[in-house]
Order: sequence, then C-alpha cells, then structure tokens
Amino acid sequence: MLIDLAQLRTFVVVAEEQHLTRAADRLYMSQSAASAHVRAIEDHLGVQLFVRTNRSLELTQAGHLLAQRAKILLREETLFTSFARELKGEVEGQLVVGTSSEPGTGIGELLAALRLDHPLISVDVVARPSSSVQRGLMSGELDVGILIGQPIEPNFSYRALTRVAYRVAGPAAWKDLIDAADWSALAALPWLTPSSSSAYSVMLSDIFGSKGLELNSVLRFDNSSVGRTILKAGAGMMLLREDHALEGEREGYLAISPIAFAETGLHIAYQSARKEDPLIRAFLDASRRPWPDAKPAEQPEEAFAAVGDKQPRIASSRLTSPDANGTPPWSTAYGFRPTDLPVRSPRALRR
Repeated sequence: MLIDLAQLRTFVVVAEEQHLTRAADRLYMSQSAASAHVRAIEDHLGVQLFVRTNRSLELTQAGHLLAQRAKILLREETLFTSFARELKGEVEGQLVVGTSSEPGTGIGELLAALRLDHPLISVDVVARPSSSVQRGLMSGELDVGILIGQPIEPNFSYRALTRVAYRVAGPAAWKDLIDAADWSALAALPWLTPSSSSAYSVMLSDIFGSKGLELNSVLRFDNSSVGRTILKAGAGMMLLREDHALEGEREGYLAISPIAFAETGLHIAYQSARKEDPLIRAFLDASRRPWPDAKPAEQPEEAFAAVGDKQPRIASSRLTSPDANGTPPWSTAYGFRPTDLPVRSPRALRR
C-alpha cells in the first residue's frame, strides 16, 4: 500500500510534538489512528522512525531525515492545490485558520465579512498557541494564521494588524505588595508562566530577563485562557492582555503592577508562495473590515533569528525549596513570608 498524504502529515506532527496523544489531539483524530499512520509508514519503508521512551517519542536518525523530506512534500502538495485554484480563479473551498487563543474581537468581524463576500468558502477555526500556528502553516495543516509576536519565518508573508498592550497583574489580595514591589520583588512573587516558547515568553524575557531576573514560576500553562482562569483563582502573577487586566481590576479580583508593561504585534501569516491563492487573497481582503490600517509587515533579516526560542529565566523550583524553617527563599529575601500573602478563601473562590 502506498503512503498517503494524511499519513505523512501525521508523521510530521508526531515528530514535532514528540508525543502521540498531543499529535492526535492536534490532528483531531484518535490516538490509535495516529499510531496506525506512523506504523503504516514504518512498515512500508522498513525503517524505524521513532524510539519510544517512557514519556515521549524521539526521532531516529532516519526518522529525522525523513521528517524533513515529508515537510517538503506536504508543502509542495499545499502549493500544488493553491496553484490549481489560481488557474481556475476559484474563490471557493475550505480555509483552515489557526489563531492564537487571544486574537481579540476583530477575528469575528473578519470571518463574518469573509462569509458575506464569499459564501462558497467554508472556514474551520483552530485555536492554538502562536508557535503551534506557525508549525501548522509549515506542515500545511493550516492555510492562514492569526498570531501574536514578531515576524520570524522567512518563508511566510505577514500582515501587521494592530499592536496589543499587555500588563502584569496578580490577585487583588496582594495589591499592597504589587504596588510596592520593585523589579526584583515583582519577579520573586509566585508566577504563572507559559509552558513552552511563545510570544508571552519573549515579552517576559524583555521585561525581566533583560534585567537579569528569574521569575519564581509555580504553575505553567499552555493556553492563555486557562492561565487567566488560574489567575482569577488567586494563584499568582501573570502577564495578560491589558483589556483583560483592566476588566479584572474593575471587577475587583486583580491588582495591576504600576511598573511592568509590554506590547507586541498581532499579525496574519501565510506561506509566501500562496500569495496569489484566491482563498488567501479573499481572507486578506476581509481583514480590512476590522483592521482598515493593516499593512504588510516588515521582515528585517535580524528578525529571522530564533526569537521564538527566547525564554525568560524561570526558577520553577524556588518555591518548593524551603529553608530549614519551611520558608521559601523568595519570601524572606524580599521582606515578607508566605503568611504575608493574603489568600482568598475557598468560599470566595466559588463565587
């Protein structure tokens, strides 16, 4: 039996995730189906693609080389289909849009405009971290992405939509500590941080890493909406969009740091080779409704450095390494102890 494109795509996603369950979730298929795709390729080629460990799947040397070739084939398949649409001038088909978990309200207006102008285009919207959106665009899982952060991929074209402001906030019960905290004390408070490289990681690094500070990370999240839920429960500090921070302050459950700010760009991204694809052009045209000032983003050579790998310095073990008296080092170093941090009661959290 020949290897099909669906099997190749599964192989590439498993290689990227290094985990069968996560890859299956990303592809919206069962774990057994994803496993069968990988096994079919191994059986057909007579090559072992992965070494299976207790916690992950690691590519063999042959698997690594074949994954690179598979990515090229999938990209060519995407471009082949795109070129066929160009030849026909066809403005119909399926468009798979990947978006960060916090694209703002403009995406709703964009999709409504797209449906109004092109009713023959069906759209699937997939929420992912921006780093995962970029991987999906490369593998062909996604046609277009809306993501936060800098343009870093030289094979993509980007359209700058707007700038998004971020603030550092924590539980309202910690307001006095947050208001009085300098940079070192702010970094030493318990933090909720992203679990993987992301635009959030870059902003945190710009804020704290550039000052040589480590964040005291006590919980990690891979979805900003989940992070905000944990933040609302009073578990720690977090970098979040300014509108969410201000809303939390108005509702009385957040306190905002007066010294920590960040800003990043919101962009549309797609493979540059697909710029004449009627589906992509229709999507870009519709984006002018919510973002009339959108324009092609500058892509300086230095931006293609590994910005996505930029991480804040995070000392995740500091809270769990108490001294002989059972006190975490971060507390006494900055003049307060764990009992100084007001904790919302379980009853309050249920409201």
